[in-house]
Amino acid sequence: MVSLDTLREVIDRIAHLLRLDGEELIRRLVEVALIWVLAYGARRLVKVIARRIIAAVDDSDDSTFTEAEQRGHTLAQLVKSFGTVLITSLALLATLDVFIDIGPLLAGAGILGLAFSFGAQSLVKDVISGFFILMENQFVVGDIIEVAGKTGTVERMTLRAVTLRDGEGTMHVVPNGQITTVSNRTRKWSRAVVDVGVSYSTDTDRVVAILRQELEAFAAAPEWKGRIEESPEVQGVESLGESAVVLRTRVKVQAGAQWEVARELRRRFKKRLDAEGIEIPVPQRSIELRLRPDQADLLAGRGRGQ
Repeated sequence: MVSLDTLREVIDRIAHLLRLDGEELIRRLVEVALIWVLAYGARRLVKVIARRIIAAVDDSDDSTFTEAEQRGHTLAQLVKSFGTVLITSLALLATLDVFIDIGPLLAGAGILGLAFSFGAQSLVKDVISGFFILMENQFVVGDIIEVAGKTGTVERMTLRAVTLRDGEGTMHVVPNGQITTVSNRTRKWSRAVVDVGVSYSTDTDRVVAILRQELEAFAAAPEWKGRIEESPEVQGVESLGESAVVLRTRVKVQAGAQWEVARELRRRFKKRLDAEGIEIPVPQRSIELRLRPDQADLLAGRGRGQ
C-alpha cells in the first residue's frame, strides 16, 4: 500500500516538472477530476436521452418493428455517437486548459486544420451526406437497403458511415460519401413477385385459373393474411421464353415480408401444378446436324458395315 509520504513525494516531483508547487498541482488535479466527473455525468445524460427516444416510439409489440421505431432507434444511435465525440472532445480541451493556455494551441490547430483540409475532404463529404440521409429519412436502422453495390440490413448509422449485415452474415461498412443511390426494399410496403413457367402445350387460361385459386387460398390463410396489404393478382403471360410460357403473379405485402411470401407461393404453386399434372419445363436445346453428301454417304456406308 502506498504511504502518504510516498504519494506526497510523487506529487512534488510532478509539480517540479510542471514548475508548480504541490498545492497548486493538487488544486489543478481536482479541477481535472471535476471535469471528467461532469463529462461522465453528461455521457450518462446522453444515454438517458437515447433511451427516452427509444421508449417514446416503442409500441410494446415485439412482433413488428414499425417505421417510427426504426427512426427512433436510428436517432438514438446518432445522439449517442455524436454526444460521445462532443463530450470527450470538450473534456480533453478543458483538461489541457487547466495546465496550459489553449488559445495559441487552438489558433495553431486552425492553421494545421487548414493544411489538413485537403486530405479531409472525404470525411467532410461523408458527414454532409450522412446529415442529409438523416434529414431526408432515406433509410433507418432495420431497413434492408442496397447501397454502393452492397445489400443488407442496416445495423448502425452514424454521420460518417452506415453498417450493413447481408444474408450470409457479412458486415459491410459503407462511408456515407460513397452512397449515391439508395434502394430501400422495406419502406412502408413491398411486393412479392413470383413467375411460373409452363410448357407451350399447356392451356394458359387453365393455369391462370389455378394460380388465382392458390392465391385466394393463400390470402385467406390465418398465418398469412395479416401480412397482405392488397388482394393478390395474376397479371397473365409475362413472356414467351425459349422453352416455357412465363406467367406472373404478385402480392403487395408488409415491408420486408416479400421474400418469405414469395417462398411460400412457390411451394404452393409447385405442389398444385404437380397435382394437376402440369409440367414445369426445364430449358431444352435442339441441335440440327448438317452433313455434306460425301459425309452422309460415308456414315451410311459405316452403318451398313456394322
